[in-house]
Amino acid sequence: MKKTEIYKRLYKDYSKKYLDKILISAFFSILVAGSTSAIAWLLDPAIKKLFIDKDQSLIFLIPLMIIAAFTTKGLSLYFAKATMIGVGEEVKKKLQFDMTKSLIKADTQIIDKKHSGKFISNLTYDVTHITNLLSHALLTLFKDSLTLIGLLFVMFTQNWKLALISIVMIPLAGLSAKTLGKRVGKVTTQAQEKSGFLTTYLVELFKNHKLIKIFQKENYENSRANLYLEQLKDKNKKIQVVFVRMSPIMETLTGVMIAVLIFYSGKLMAQNELDINNFFSFLAAMMLAYQPVRSLSTLNMVLNQGLSAASRILPIIDNENKINDVENAKELNLKEAKINFENIKFSYDREEGKVLDTISLEFTGGKMTSLVGHSGSGKSTILNLIPRFYDAESGDILIDNQSIYKTKIKSLRNNISLVSQETTLFDDTIKNNIKYANIDANDEEILRVAKLSYCDEFIELLPQKYDTIIGENGVRLSGGEKQRLSIARAMLKKSPIILLDEATSSLDAETESKIQNAITMLTKNKTTIVIAHRLSTVLKAEKIYVLETGKVVAEGNHEYLLSNSKIYKNFYEKQISRN
Repeated sequence: MKKTEIYKRLYKDYSKKYLDKILISAFFSILVAGSTSAIAWLLDPAIKKLFIDKDQSLIFLIPLMIIAAFTTKGLSLYFAKATMIGVGEEVKKKLQFDMTKSLIKADTQIIDKKHSGKFISNLTYDVTHITNLLSHALLTLFKDSLTLIGLLFVMFTQNWKLALISIVMIPLAGLSAKTLGKRVGKVTTQAQEKSGFLTTYLVELFKNHKLIKIFQKENYENSRANLYLEQLKDKNKKIQVVFVRMSPIMETLTGVMIAVLIFYSGKLMAQNELDINNFFSFLAAMMLAYQPVRSLSTLNMVLNQGLSAASRILPIIDNENKINDVENAKELNLKEAKINFENIKFSYDREEGKVLDTISLEFTGGKMTSLVGHSGSGKSTILNLIPRFYDAESGDILIDNQSIYKTKIKSLRNNISLVSQETTLFDDTIKNNIKYANIDANDEEILRVAKLSYCDEFIELLPQKYDTIIGENGVRLSGGEKQRLSIARAMLKKSPIILLDEATSSLDAETESKIQNAITMLTKNKTTIVIAHRLSTVLKAEKIYVLETGKVVAEGNHEYLLSNSKIYKNFYEKQISRN
């Protein structure tokens, strides 16, 4: 994305809305510029009238005018900055919301490939730089440009020859800043990447804390943490060093300029072309111009940081889903909820080969079908294709002879419930985690599914019962308890199609027995597809598909497969020995 395109996009989507506030800030910037220029200009009559002419009539007025000028400058600067701070925070919220919104609506295949740490870094680190670009940098441009223009006017009114010499300083400072700005943009990108790695590492620390303890890897993790922090420190240090480099450049330019001006002013005074009061007024204006010149010279570096950040964030916001409703997509009209896979081909990555290779399956409506196979055989992929978490490369999936690819995605997913091995819970109450399936559900409905899934057994023992906060991903619950909550949530949705992915894997024998009854209730007269290593689940299936490397190698009921499928027999025997 080109710079001009980024600027246009940022203005259109994030700044235009606050144009009235920006203009208010610009107005106060004008007052800052005017009052600063007045301070420098007032030195001329102050020196001439009070010290040279010794005119006592203005002895109170001029000091009061100077006080008024400083007060006006201070208040105007406050209101200008406060206004732009408000704009900046609004822009920040909008950027972060747009990014979060993009994440929520993104295809599953995009999320699976996304680096979570980098995204969080984008959400915080990069957004801050864009906010600085649209608030701090914009204010600096207004305030310091106008102030510099006002001070240059004062300088020209005092002595145009000296003013022309002073102007040479501005392009020299700008040239230095332009060179350093390119460096800042590059280093900022590197720092963002390191920040992303650190964020991911911290997330992993929380998730894998028990693993670290049991393997006594504290020292190893300390070393890793130190490495990530050291790398981030180095990049941030480089950014700050680049900014600091402007100090010796500006100080040297200022020193040279003052020396030249004093030398030339001496000559002008000797030739009676310059008065002492003009000189001091000019010198004050030039010294006051130092700060806006310095700010404007570093502005290019701030702009490069913001542009670099925007070039990373805007593509995230603009991400377009590949899985969308086709034109004239229809509502899914279910009768039997029969599902058919017709010659489905699929791969997560074309270089890794086919996960499903021209596979055809039939899942009888209102009945349970089980998928059996080794890890990587394609079982979970089949489940992922039905709600269109992924789309097949070729072939078709039909539900009651309706192609899911011609059906509205919302309508499709409304009719499907998923209970996975990896239970997903929120850092919220028990009640709200169950209600996630149906926000409008009443307490009576929640209690009913909690009892059916045997959740009420442990909920009643919790301190706040259904109002108990369960922690991040249900950290305060056991694996079996989390799984039961997941099943209760699926029950509440009342979907005609149930997908069970190792739904009983986290349960002990006693709990599993209870849960199997709950699953029976959940799946009664519903089209159910089960991936399970537990025989108790598999045996209830009307049909069992045996998968190997993305192909169906056998199908039938338990008795038939036990006699005719070596893979299934081995699966069965391992279960027997395990139990």
